[in-house]
Amino acid sequence: MLPKKNRAFTKEVDEIFKKGKFLSSSSLTFKYFKTSHKEIKISFIAPKNVAKLAVKRNLLRRRGYRVLEKHINQFPTGLVGVLVFKKYQDDVSILENEIKNIFSKIN
Repeated sequence: MLPKKNRAFTKEVDEIFKKGKFLSSSSLTFKYFKTSHKEIKISFIAPKNVAKLAVKRNLLRRRGYRVLEKHINQFPTGLVGVLVFKKYQDDVSILENEIKNIFSKIN
């Protein structure tokens, strides 16, 4: 799991949805903005229309954090963002490729 200091808080998520930019892929949407802080803060959101059961939504988020933990050092500093699942993704390798593609567009 990603350390708590690297996850966006509720107030930051609200701010992201109000004034952030977005990038999209087939099963993820990344909404973000850049700040002057040195920390990278990224969170995952799995809405109910993706998976009805909370167990499945939590599984998606945990998989996302596990993939993100491997690549967190490659992101620019001061990035605050949210990855929102569009559809249920069971394959971790596809999820990893989509996250890499989204973050390669930022750099």
